[in-house]
Amino acid sequence: MEENNKNQSKFKAIPVKGNISYEKTSKNKSDFGKSILLPFVSGILGCSVVIGTCFGIPSIKSKIIGNTNSQISTTNNTSTESDGYVKQISLKNYSDTAVYAANKILPSIVGIKIEYTVNTTSLFGRGGTSTATASGSGIIISEDGYILTNNHVVSSNSESSSYYQISEATKISVTLFNDETEYGAKIVGKDEQTDLAVIKIEKTGLTKAEFADSDNVKVGEFAMAVGNPVNMNSTVTTGIISAVNRKITDSDGKTYTCIQTDAAINSGNSGGALVNSDGNVIGINTLKLSGTGIEGIGFAIPINSTTDITSQLIQYSKVKRPYIGISGIDLDEATAKRYNLVLGIYIKSVDDFSSAEKGGLKAGDVIIEADGKSINTMNELNEIKNSHQIGDEIKLKINRDGNEKEITLKLGEQP
Repeated sequence: MEENNKNQSKFKAIPVKGNISYEKTSKNKSDFGKSILLPFVSGILGCSVVIGTCFGIPSIKSKIIGNTNSQISTTNNTSTESDGYVKQISLKNYSDTAVYAANKILPSIVGIKIEYTVNTTSLFGRGGTSTATASGSGIIISEDGYILTNNHVVSSNSESSSYYQISEATKISVTLFNDETEYGAKIVGKDEQTDLAVIKIEKTGLTKAEFADSDNVKVGEFAMAVGNPVNMNSTVTTGIISAVNRKITDSDGKTYTCIQTDAAINSGNSGGALVNSDGNVIGINTLKLSGTGIEGIGFAIPINSTTDITSQLIQYSKVKRPYIGISGIDLDEATAKRYNLVLGIYIKSVDDFSSAEKGGLKAGDVIIEADGKSINTMNELNEIKNSHQIGDEIKLKINRDGNEKEITLKLGEQP
């Protein structure tokens, strides 16, 4: 408004009408042009300049001709003021996306309740037994009752002390979407290394979840976490994909390659689904970071990495993995220098009858390469080993007493 007033004050300095002085008709033609015609023409020209200038300024133009056409609808549900100062974006498309994704995935998500036995011992030697419960989530992966979840949901956390010990799950029950009936479930197979498990209920006609290609997930795209946090069944939270291929090490020292999201993941969400805008599963909600100053950092196991594990758990009740047969210690620069060793993996022991023993590895050797790649940690060695199948050969380079040597092993099956 202040700018308009300034413009208007400038315009007022331009005369709209000339001051015409009427003379007697006895004046000749030259006097008539100077005294009447010239000021008249000048007035018209001045008026034209003012009107043209006014129409060139949007705020003045809108006052002159009104605001009936001041908004222009555009695609993508946006509306823009003609002066360019206000832009409105509709959230209808985002809302519709979330509603669609939720409606599609919710019938495929279950609540899981687990009961444990807790044996306690008091300071005076007296003990007792009690029952504890926990909860989690799962994803229906077949119409006849197979459900994918996390290993830590259905397994004892092995927590124990001199005062109490927690057993394995003594009872597992499953609740379906919009069904308060509790269905008894049994563990088909579980894998501690990948934190995955498959359970089964005796029911058919279930809604199987659809899987997306998690290798195509992009940072910034829509994400929805679905599960049963703190026993609130069928809860959805939304956010975006914050990162992909994020390496995360849990409190037990296990390293996972995860999808990171800011969609809220809370206790009880474990084993639930992380889905895309199509309502298709891209990951299994597994971990979150918590603590002062930490918020909105959750992690899911990419669904592509679960498919082979899941099929093996159903077929064999376990995961068959290639096996070398050593226990090792990661050598950092300080440790290697202290004991006059090279960087790599120090072999502490070799299992009897293992691939390592058959291939000639010995305690005290330092593994420095696997399949031509320099390695310093057991995690790096296991990653290369797990890229092979049972029966494949793996080439190792070791340092033994200061001399390098190459050894080829035929991988066995992990006992």
